[in-house]
Amino acid sequence: MKHLFIINPAAGSRNQTEIYRKQIAQVCEKKGLDYSVQVSAAPGRCCKIARRAAETGEEYRIYACGGDGTLNEVVNGAAGYPNVSVTTFAGGSGNDFARMFSQPEAFRDLERLLDSEETEFDLIRCNDDYSLNICSVGFDARIGTDVANYKRLPLLHGFRAYAASVVVNTIKGVCEHYVIEINGEVIDGKQTLICACNGQFYGGGFNPVPEADPTDGLLDVLVVKDVSRLQVAQVVGKYKNGKYKDYPHLIRHFRTDRLKITCDKPSPINLDGELRLLQEVELSIAKEKLRFFYPKGLSWQKVPAVAK
Repeated sequence: MKHLFIINPAAGSRNQTEIYRKQIAQVCEKKGLDYSVQVSAAPGRCCKIARRAAETGEEYRIYACGGDGTLNEVVNGAAGYPNVSVTTFAGGSGNDFARMFSQPEAFRDLERLLDSEETEFDLIRCNDDYSLNICSVGFDARIGTDVANYKRLPLLHGFRAYAASVVVNTIKGVCEHYVIEINGEVIDGKQTLICACNGQFYGGGFNPVPEADPTDGLLDVLVVKDVSRLQVAQVVGKYKNGKYKDYPHLIRHFRTDRLKITCDKPSPINLDGELRLLQEVELSIAKEKLRFFYPKGLSWQKVPAVAK
């Protein structure tokens, strides 16, 4: 078993490369592990490093050292390779995928990550890319992908950076026209956002579908209808806390294995915090699964699915 640590120096509110290096060397050398450390030099590099390791055919455990964007890149490099398992060695601004687990702070403890167990998680296929956690389109995508502009400003970490992005993007405008094809239905009109959830948390703590299960072969999709700027503040709190059922006239919930979204023009698409610009968006549960390892003894919440 080889252990590969891929560090993203752009993750979080400051460069933590040397902190990571010190922890990794201290723990792995004490345990006599076969390990290596590589540092990303540019966006997309984490994916290439993970793919190169996967293509060797050797058994690898890959640690995404950063936040959700770093994990997304590593997942895209490892997807489809059964010889590779992946985890997050959390150090980003949100670390939202880890929030799904009973002790998310354990993903910051390398000793615990090395004493781990493993499962298989579903992946979202978005055109030619993969997402482990969420994929969103619209107002929400603009907010999520703009968070990077605020996360390194003083006092704007985690949810505060997300909140700052909400304010700025609300001023810019809330709704756009989309055509959504889902479960045999065509929804043609102005929408605020469409969010497809595989995991449960994103955006520094938003938990829109608490019952989402990344092992059930289905996406939990929320379609938020056209709302005014004044309604955003009212609705966003309910949305954030998984209370979408309180607004059935504004928020629709679907469970599906695929959907298609057509935008009027190339629009921001949020894949676990990573930005894509697309006009035609096809989302589905990927045929590939992801081997994911996590500290022993942890669990993720499973509750009965909510009906459409």
